[in-house]
Amino acid sequence: MFRLWAKEFKDNHMLKDTVIADDEQDSRTHKIFRAIDAVCYEFDLSKPIWLNSTVREFKTHSKVRFTQDNFVDEIDFDYLEIHVIEED
Repeated sequence: MFRLWAKEFKDNHMLKDTVIADDEQDSRTHKIFRAIDAVCYEFDLSKPIWLNSTVREFKTHSKVRFTQDNFVDEIDFDYLEIHVIEED
């Protein structure tokens, strides 16, 4: 089981969150991208851009924050945080 927790924050308050579960037999990368697609659909967001610093942080901590720099469209929150909370 793979689970990813996504949270939107503004002024240090969580606005909304969701957990995406994936049981597919696939690579970790594919599971992450599918989960982010599901989060963006649920939160009605454009897909964030993975900058080099974002990739490094995610590889190190399995957790990353996407700020306005990661989005082409204007966002009405401070950051979107994703965190892998379970991997098999």
